[in-house]
Amino acid sequence: MLKRLFRLSFLGAVLVLAGCGGADFSEAETATIASLSLSTLKPLPPDPTNKYADQSGPAAFGATLFFEQRLSRDGTVSCSTCHMIDRQFQDDRPFGVGVGESNRRTMPLADVAYGPWFFWDGRRDSLWSQALVPLEDQNEHAGTRTAYAHLMAREFKTRYERIFGPLPDFSALPASAGPRGTAAERAAWTAMTEDQRNDIDTIFTNIGKAIAAFERTIVHKPTRFDRFADALAAGRKPEGDAGFSDEEILGLKLFVGKARCSTCHNGPRFTDDSFHNTGVPPVESKPPDLGRETAVVEVLADPFNCLGRFRDGSDEACGELRHMREGPELRRAYKTPSLRGVAGRPPYMHAGQFETLEDVVDHYAAAPRPVVGTSELQSRRLSGREKAALVAFLRTLSE
Repeated sequence: MLKRLFRLSFLGAVLVLAGCGGADFSEAETATIASLSLSTLKPLPPDPTNKYADQSGPAAFGATLFFEQRLSRDGTVSCSTCHMIDRQFQDDRPFGVGVGESNRRTMPLADVAYGPWFFWDGRRDSLWSQALVPLEDQNEHAGTRTAYAHLMAREFKTRYERIFGPLPDFSALPASAGPRGTAAERAAWTAMTEDQRNDIDTIFTNIGKAIAAFERTIVHKPTRFDRFADALAAGRKPEGDAGFSDEEILGLKLFVGKARCSTCHNGPRFTDDSFHNTGVPPVESKPPDLGRETAVVEVLADPFNCLGRFRDGSDEACGELRHMREGPELRRAYKTPSLRGVAGRPPYMHAGQFETLEDVVDHYAAAPRPVVGTSELQSRRLSGREKAALVAFLRTLSE
């Protein structure tokens, strides 16, 4: 095999690059690259808090509800309004737009069920409890719990009862009442008896569990990177659509080495499922946002969390909630997003602060001081060629 020798002084080493996208990687580099392949992704673990999580009937019902616009105050917003099926289940906007405009970026949904925390700040601890939040958020679906219960009885009674059992008689309850919404809707909710609220909350919970069952079926597909990584791990020369250009190889080496991207973007989903302050600036037009620091308070107060009465199974599944980190070190810390498909979904960060991948790489290389909190970043001296190589590699996660 004919090899060309490039002396890369900025890497402090000589890389031997082979034609057609082959390369010499160290044993440690090869092991790290192999660990990033989608072929190493373990089967999705069960969700013991949702007994319907892996049943086909609830998943099919959840798919219907995911695209149902009547699950909103004005009948124009569904989950798919922001989680667009042809856009990696996101919407290409810096802020999601439903009934109003939200304060953060819509996250993609492929393999979302693997994570222990949900939303950019992890303010919910299960996929089904996450699905409930937008339904009541006044900028998203803006509906109420009794309105959704009435919709189930009116339009989906047979399908609902086939899965979850008989609906109670709540025909005398207000058409629109819930703990969020207008003052009148909140007052109507308070006026209901505890048993009535519990019945409605059970229906509300089941809506979330069905939607979560559907979302668990949304998965990543292998990319050119995966074909390259699998060939490398098997000792084969990556070629054809598995081959990498010299620039892409350099970008990959930087990703797992000097640039230290894989410190947080690791594993086959390219995320550590944790929260980090990386000095991303706030958006001046939006309310103050402290990220994970305040989310831990919210998840503990959530009646639908793992320790709540609406969980299936025992509280043995609640270890993450019991032992989650708290404290000011989490100020403006946000979840590490998966990088799979990243080239196809600008803008970037939790509120779309950066327009391009080049902007993202520039930010991480510069590691500016954060406006609030303490950034975990350390500056990296990357040449223009190295930055371009990183971007070139990231694009292989979308091809």
